[in-house]
Amino acid sequence: MIVPVILSGGSGTRLWPLSRELFPKQLLPLVGDRTMLQETVGRLDGLEELAPPLVICNDEHRFLVAEQLREIDVDPLAIILEPVGRNTAPAVAVAAAKAAELLDTDTDPVLLVLPADHVIRDIDGFHAAVAKACALAGEGRLVTFGVLPTAPETGYGYIRADELTDGHAPVREFVEKPDSETARGYLEAGDYYWNSGMFMFLADRYVAELREHRPDIVSACVRSVSEAREDLDFIRLDRAAFEACPSDSIDYAVMEHTTAGEVVPIDVGWSDVGSWSALHGAKDADEEGNVIVGDVLVDDTHDCYLYAGSRLVATVGLEDAVVVETADAVLVAPRSRVQDVKTLVGKLKESGREERLLHRQVVRPWGSYDSVDEGDRFQVKRIVVNPGAQLSLQMHHHRAEHWIVVQGTARVTRGDETFLLGENESTYIPVGTTHRLENPGKLPLHLIEVQSGAYLGEDDIVRFEDTYGRTGDA
Repeated sequence: MIVPVILSGGSGTRLWPLSRELFPKQLLPLVGDRTMLQETVGRLDGLEELAPPLVICNDEHRFLVAEQLREIDVDPLAIILEPVGRNTAPAVAVAAAKAAELLDTDTDPVLLVLPADHVIRDIDGFHAAVAKACALAGEGRLVTFGVLPTAPETGYGYIRADELTDGHAPVREFVEKPDSETARGYLEAGDYYWNSGMFMFLADRYVAELREHRPDIVSACVRSVSEAREDLDFIRLDRAAFEACPSDSIDYAVMEHTTAGEVVPIDVGWSDVGSWSALHGAKDADEEGNVIVGDVLVDDTHDCYLYAGSRLVATVGLEDAVVVETADAVLVAPRSRVQDVKTLVGKLKESGREERLLHRQVVRPWGSYDSVDEGDRFQVKRIVVNPGAQLSLQMHHHRAEHWIVVQGTARVTRGDETFLLGENESTYIPVGTTHRLENPGKLPLHLIEVQSGAYLGEDDIVRFEDTYGRTGDA
């Protein structure tokens, strides 16, 4: 049985401002209509002896991941929540320790490890490579998928392999991201492949290799799994045990040391979409070499990536550039400098700016809110509550709230009373009053919330009851 292990824990800082720490690139529809996570799960359709996907993600992303899987009618084997990021080696160790138990089988499952944020255009070719890798994994090999390089790319690590036999070869070495001259040498040599970060191996075989080379990782992961708890539809790893786990990648922890490493080359239109330049290459450009998304007007503009998220973007005389506009931030950079976007995000973090964390529109398990205006002692939000959903029973110490229903019907709890509000009706929630907002209808509830008070931060929430397990202070 093949268990797809979908790694969805990254933050995608190089694709800021579209990708944010609490809404990263794997949860965005960057290439098609579906999100990167949904595309990753969707391309598994057609593989034989396939279990439901086991998704490992950041605790902060849990409801987004669950909702996106629900949207494509996928019931996962499990969604395992990492309390902190510890790279791929511990994440896969957790999956390996849990997979057989979740399947309720004594047979050692084959893990197909896939990052949630990659593009693969040739699905049939991908399936053929997985079938070949599965056979090798069943023989005890630790398989990595090496991408046939098409350019001297300096943004990827490389795998050097021995001569191919029947479409696969033993790993000779893993090498770090090279400079341009070294990358050209790799391309000319013909025995180097881009490191895709995708793997396939037996669960117990991986744990045995990891125990040999990094027993500290294994012990921490086993402890975090044994002391994990279920929370709604999620499995929460024990925080203390997982925080104590060293951070390391599969490459460093296992693949560079094992004698059982094997490469299956792939030429399937792969990209890790690790930068705006890579995203430009992953999408179809127009006759001027421009990739245009949204309301964009161009004149004498060539070989650019242009994204308009909330308003018109117009360019004149631009070449080899990236322009990305969202409701709260705009990025402008030469395509040759897009790797430096990560440095910008670091500066945002140093200055305490929330633009690195969230978009102006914030998704919640019950719906979303958009902060449309704010000033001294006031804030205006547009709130959307999904059908049948409800916010927590809560209270604020510092702010009062006015609610005006624009569309749908709201059920309001205010202190000891509960009542309905229809379109064009409103209510007032005084400071310190316990309250709750619900949507009892079958259509989304839209309302405008006007907050007023001395402090309007999102951490001024005390939750008493919550459908989604969020209680206490925010």
